[in-house]
Amino acid sequence: MLESMFSLPPIVYIDRLTGLRATEQVYGSRGLALLYGGPSWRRYLISLLRALVTRLPFYSRYYGWLQRRSSSRRQIAPFVKTYGLDPAEFEKPLSEFSSFDDFFSRKLKIDARSIVQEESVAIMPADGRYRFIPDLSVSRHFCIKGHNYSLAHLLGSEARGAHYAKGAMVIARLCPIDYHRFHFPCSGLASPSQLIKGCLSSVNPVALKERLAIFTENKRMLSTLTSPLFGEVTLLEVGALAVGTIHETYPPNAYVAKGDEKGYFSFGGSALVLLFEEGRIAFDEDLVTASALGLEIRCLFGQSLGRALAV
Repeated sequence: MLESMFSLPPIVYIDRLTGLRATEQVYGSRGLALLYGGPSWRRYLISLLRALVTRLPFYSRYYGWLQRRSSSRRQIAPFVKTYGLDPAEFEKPLSEFSSFDDFFSRKLKIDARSIVQEESVAIMPADGRYRFIPDLSVSRHFCIKGHNYSLAHLLGSEARGAHYAKGAMVIARLCPIDYHRFHFPCSGLASPSQLIKGCLSSVNPVALKERLAIFTENKRMLSTLTSPLFGEVTLLEVGALAVGTIHETYPPNAYVAKGDEKGYFSFGGSALVLLFEEGRIAFDEDLVTASALGLEIRCLFGQSLGRALAV
């Protein structure tokens, strides 16, 4: 009984580098299992607990404060070892991080990721597990057009929702073990970011299965990138459980280059959503195939996302 209360079903994804299926190592799995797993008889009580944890900012603020304390540094080395991270990629050595949160929002060395240079190719904005919807008008895989998960709710505007009704969507889920800085997928003029207030639910697949509307309810930042090749691209950074702060580091109302840093998340899991206008992008075939199978595909910042279509 206790084992079922503190365990999650396996989360299987495709590793783009190898093309093979892998099972995710879930950081904080026991806590997530308590909030989202277990038998049906206790779901009502757990839903009340979950509402308190996710809708009140206290938990995420307190947990974030703990991870900013200097004493949290002791977690870094075991974390790196447990999840097989490569310190050679980090801009600074482990000994120089002031806290676990400092490590969490780490920068990488400039040569740690290879960025596709061709301007007609958009790139992955971050390391993460991705899903792709080439045409929002026909896809039902994410229930985007359902009443609980509409584009209008996601974007905070009926007009914005209608603008992308036949467009394409990218969803990137960043795990705590991932590099947590995010970047521009293509070059263009970047608008200021707009805060859409919300709660801080987990974006783990188990939580999303329980409640698809999480992306439309969570705290998020919205901005647009006007690109000569890709048109108007809407960018959303979505906060999640234990992530109360989304940091935007880019200069608004300025032209940015593909791969430039846009910002970073403080401690916890989080997500990115990209929206492309109709007829502007063709996603790479392996990405679409993975999503058609109902699987996330793990991609790295800088890898090819898709090619611009002639307009």
